This record gives sequence, C-alpha cells and structure tokens, in this order.
Amino acid sequence: MAERPRSRSARLLVLGAGAAQLGLLEAAAARDLTVIAVDRNPLAVGFALADERGVISSEDEAGIERLARARAVDGLVSPGADWPVGIAARVAERLGLPHPISGATAVLATTKTRQRERFTEAGVRQPRTFAPGDPEVSFPCVVKAPDRQGQRGLTLVREPAAFAAAVETAAAESRGGGVLVEELIDGPELTVNAVSYQGEFVSLTVTDRILAEPPAFGVALAHIWPSVHPTDGVIEAARVAVTALGIENGPSYTQIRLGTNDQPYVVEVAARLGGGHDAELCRAATGVDLNDLAVSFALGQEPRDDLARGSAVDARVGGACILFLVAPEGVLRATEGVDEAAAVEGVAWVRVYRQPGWRFVPLRRGADRAGAILATGADRSEAVARAHRAAQAVRFLVDAPAS
Repeated sequence: MAERPRSRSARLLVLGAGAAQLGLLEAAAARDLTVIAVDRNPLAVGFALADERGVISSEDEAGIERLARARAVDGLVSPGADWPVGIAARVAERLGLPHPISGATAVLATTKTRQRERFTEAGVRQPRTFAPGDPEVSFPCVVKAPDRQGQRGLTLVREPAAFAAAVETAAAESRGGGVLVEELIDGPELTVNAVSYQGEFVSLTVTDRILAEPPAFGVALAHIWPSVHPTDGVIEAARVAVTALGIENGPSYTQIRLGTNDQPYVVEVAARLGGGHDAELCRAATGVDLNDLAVSFALGQEPRDDLARGSAVDARVGGACILFLVAPEGVLRATEGVDEAAAVEGVAWVRVYRQPGWRFVPLRRGADRAGAILATGADRSEAVARAHRAAQAVRFLVDAPAS
C-alpha cells in the first residue's frame, strides 16, 4: 500500500464514538491528524477525543458519504462495529480513497450467511447451518440474525418448543429479515486478533472469552490472555478463514469455538478491530499497537509498526485481561471508586462509559456495560485477580426503577 502524499493534516473519519471505538480514537488523536467522529448518540464518550463530531448514525451510509465528501476526508475506519465496516469500504471506493478491504470483501465480512457460503467453498471447518424450516435442525442450536453483532437477536435454543420464538426474535432484529440457524459447538470460545499485510496473516493474541453468569463482582465478560487451550490449530483456522474472505490488509477478529479433541470451528470473522478493547489488550500483552496500525491502513499509509511486515511477536507480560463492568438496573446517579481501582497494582486503566442519568436495563447485551478494566500480571491468573480486585472497588450508584 503506497503512502499518499499530504500537504495538510490528513482527515480521518471514524464511524462510531462509543466504548468500542475509544482505543482507535486515542491512537488517532496521538497522531498529526484531524479526527472526525460520528455517532448517533450526542453524548458518546469518544467525542471528547475527536477534533470534529457529527451526530450521525454510523449506519447512515448516505449521511456518512455526504460528510466524507464535504470534509474531503483521506480515509474512513469502522473499529469495533460490524455493519459500518461495509459502509466505510463502499464509501471509500466511491470517493477513490485507500482502504484495507474492498466493498466485496466487506459484504462477506458483515453478512454471516454469505460468509458461511464462502467458508464452505474454502473448506473452513465451521458449525453446521440449517434453514429455519429444516426438519433436520438439531438441538441444542443457536439462532441469530445474520447481519447483526453483539449477540443481538441471538438465542441459544435447547428445546424444540423454544425454536419458533427464537426465529421470530432473530428475524425482528435482522436488517433484512433473515435468520441463521447453527449447530451449537458447546466448547470454549476463543478470539484470534490478527493483522494482515499484503496478504500475510500475522496472529497477535489468542484470548479466552469468559462469560460470568451471574456476574461476579459486577463483571459480565472477560477476555483473558494467553489462552489456556492449544492455539496452533486455532491460529491456522483463523488464517484460512481470513484468507478465504479476501482480507489481505488490515486487522481481523476471528471467533472460534473448540469442539471434540480441541478441533477449532470458525464461528465468524470480522474485518476490523475487536469491540472489546482487544487492541488495547494486544498492546499491553505484546507492545503491538493494533489501533495505530488500523489508523495507518485506513489512510493508505505504510504501517508504522514492523510487526505488520511479518516480525515476530514477543510477549511483554505473562498475562493480561479485560473485564467488563455491569451496573444494577436503574438510573445512574454516580460512580465511585474509580481512582481506587486504577491504583491497584497491574491495572493499566479503568474506563467508565456512562454518565449520570444513564438508564441500565438488564438483559440488553452491550447496553448494560458500564465500563471496563485492563490489567496485566506475571501470568494470566495474576492479571485476572488484579482486575477483579479493581472491579470490587468500583461502585455504580443507581436509583432503582419503580416497582
């Protein structure tokens, strides 16, 4: 990718200014750029890091293209969110801007049904899929909207009696009304965060994705590195899947489930940074600034990190983890204990996403996240223990909803 000559500060349009975009916005703000961020939420936490802001949905393709033309941007990027990945790629193509992936690749990366078809052609091991009316559907199974992320419209169905309601939920959440039914690979879930450069796939971190039900210490989800499972096969499965989609440049985020005998099954691939502060964990664990790499790719610039050119990845610490914080149901009045949590040994940062007045609603995946903690340690157990110690110090004071 040739670097584009610049006579002024390059303008980068970032699609989204929420929690999932914070890391990239920080990386962009640290460079000699004009950062323009859009988000439908006028109080989006990431707006504070942008030079210019637009209250536009990151899924409003026409509005984003108008803004990109009006501001003569030099690149677009969609970190941490699937559907805008396609918007960024298509708008970049129409404006003649550099972009790490094509519009055609973006379609495969953002539509699970099309992605499944390509995986089948490429021989990628994946969960079996069924049509909603297929009499051969096996239980338990997973029913999901094929064009959504963050588990929106997703239901784990264990009994046939619950299947019809799950299909209805998925169809209601789907943009196009489609439904994807998959067999359940009921094993550990891992995430491969990687970068590709001129067709070469470089794995950076393989993390375990752990759900806490019910939440412990106010924690709902954790990404923990390094994985306790064998990773060679997992990395190879991610490489084959990413290559099959035509992702030759830029970051990728691959979710994998382990089946019998630790056989890896590719659940999905996203041509973007992970939305769970995966890039920040990567930097803490390896020193590789995946957020900064994504900025370079979006602008058509040579990556500033030699890692993207195939260098070896060396660990900086023995363990690292991200813990997501949740709050009780109700309206947020105040948050306490953040400084105390940040002072815990090994804690890199504590982020609080929500301001007073935010209403926390249970069972709305993602919307109930109140913040996150990044911690490191001599090994993964120490990193997790430090993050939990910090999480115990954070207190979300809410006014409970009227009964």
